[in-house]
Amino acid sequence: MASLSFREQGVSKSGNPRLRTTMDQLAWLWLRHQPQSALALWFRGRVEQNGGRMRKTMIVALARKLLVALWKYVTAGIVIEGAVMKAV
Repeated sequence: MASLSFREQGVSKSGNPRLRTTMDQLAWLWLRHQPQSALALWFRGRVEQNGGRMRKTMIVALARKLLVALWKYVTAGIVIEGAVMKAV
C-alpha cells in the first residue's frame, strides 16, 4: 500500500471572516509601526526573495505568526523580538 502524505496548504477560508480581515489589517499596521521587529524583517526577507510577487500571500502568513506571538505575549508575557514597547 502506498503511503499517503498529507500537507497543509495554507490558511483555509473557514472561520470568522471578520477576524481574518482584522488580522490582515493588523499585520499591515505591524509592518508600518514595528519595521525593525523580527516579524517585519522576516516578512520583508520573504517578499524580496520572491521578487515582491507574493505580498498578499505573505501578509496572511505574517498575520498568523503575529497572532501566535500576541497570544504568547498575553498568556506568558513573552515580548515579540525587536518590538518597541511604549510605556503607558
